Amino acid sequence: MDIQLKRGLLDVCVLAAIKTEDSYGYQIIKDMKPYVEISESTLYPILRRLESAELLTVRAVEHNGRLRKYYHITRAGLARIEAFAEEWKEMMSIYQFVVRGNQKK
Repeated sequence: MDIQLKRGLLDVCVLAAIKTEDSYGYQIIKDMKPYVEISESTLYPILRRLESAELLTVRAVEHNGRLRKYYHITRAGLARIEAFAEEWKEMMSIYQFVVRGNQKK
């Protein structure tokens, strides 16, 4: 798969993982696992990139004597998910064209 396409898909997947409730890294990985495999070394740069783009915010909470970072989706992050859903319609149309081929009637 094209690396840029996969990168964009993973970004939206991470946003979707925190869409309904704040979460932390390990939980995000677990929540995504049934759909896509992602490692910590892949997830954390994505989280930093999404934070820089103001698609999510981060807060630290003490948990068992350690600080745990919780990620919260912003309005811009929600808008990115909505934009992705619209873009995906076009992507599916392209996919259908490619799979069916360019058959002449």
